[in-house]
Amino acid sequence: MSHTQTDVLSGPASKVPAGSTRVLVYSDDSTVRAQVIAGLGRRIALDLPPVEAIEVATGPALLAAMEESTKATLKGKKGFDLLVLDGEAVPEGGMGLARQIKDEFFNSPPVLLLVGRPDDAWLATWSRAEGYLAHPVDPFALVSLAAKILR
Repeated sequence: MSHTQTDVLSGPASKVPAGSTRVLVYSDDSTVRAQVIAGLGRRIALDLPPVEAIEVATGPALLAAMEESTKATLKGKKGFDLLVLDGEAVPEGGMGLARQIKDEFFNSPPVLLLVGRPDDAWLATWSRAEGYLAHPVDPFALVSLAAKILR
């Protein structure tokens, strides 16, 4: 698994799966980011390319990464295939950022939202996430839902 930690992403970014499944992981908590990346593993499913995880810890870094990904996609390069956003992050939660991304970025990648509890499912719907999981992160549920979303 290729793994990069960055505050602002600078690098290539195309929606057509090529050599990797590019996953952007956002949380202010490094433990949550590590759990998500470990849970996804090297490959989400046998029929999907290997995982390349990029992690960001702040809302501005997430939006900058999305800007870079969008620019690269317009140039025919690989963008993000999946965003995993922590709805419990502070000061900018993943729910609001998910909705902002869906509103502001054309053809944005699917979002898997991590919520505080199962009762927060309605917030995931409001944020327009394609899927959600409740904390704590269950690696089996995570990889299963990620594969479903990516297919």
